[in-house]
Amino acid sequence: MADLERLIKEKRKANNMTQEELSSKSGLGIRFIRDIEQGKTTLRMDKVNQLLALFGMELKPESKTYDSHE
Repeated sequence: MADLERLIKEKRKANNMTQEELSSKSGLGIRFIRDIEQGKTTLRMDKVNQLLALFGMELKPESKTYDSHE
């Protein structure tokens, strides 16, 4: 999750937005914005995607390939 929290914070700052402005533009609550930037590990994927959509991004599930020798 550290990558996601870092990405959101960097995108917000690159666009010169406060957490409050990001909350308003995304339609998400300020608590959600704070939670994601502070690294909360349980987040709703639809809300994450709602936020990422502001930056032209989307979170998608990805299959992991496991090495049978592990």
